[in-house]
Amino acid sequence: MNNKMIMLDTLSKGQKAKIKKIRTDGKLLRRLLDMGFVMNSEIEVIREAPLFDPMELKIHNYYISIRKSEASLIEVKI
Repeated sequence: MNNKMIMLDTLSKGQKAKIKKIRTDGKLLRRLLDMGFVMNSEIEVIREAPLFDPMELKIHNYYISIRKSEASLIEVKI
């Protein structure tokens, strides 16, 4: 690991990272936290849709799909 900070939407299939910060508030922040997007959680990109939106992720041993616009608000460390 090179400890580089990037946004989740820039990761490619198969890459893993740890969540460091969520740059939103209100209902969207609450929804992401409820889905398990919490600090230091390991996340892996499983695949992207043919037009790259949404993306399927593995977090806490379950799979979830989120929009790229939502993923662009999540800062991760690779």
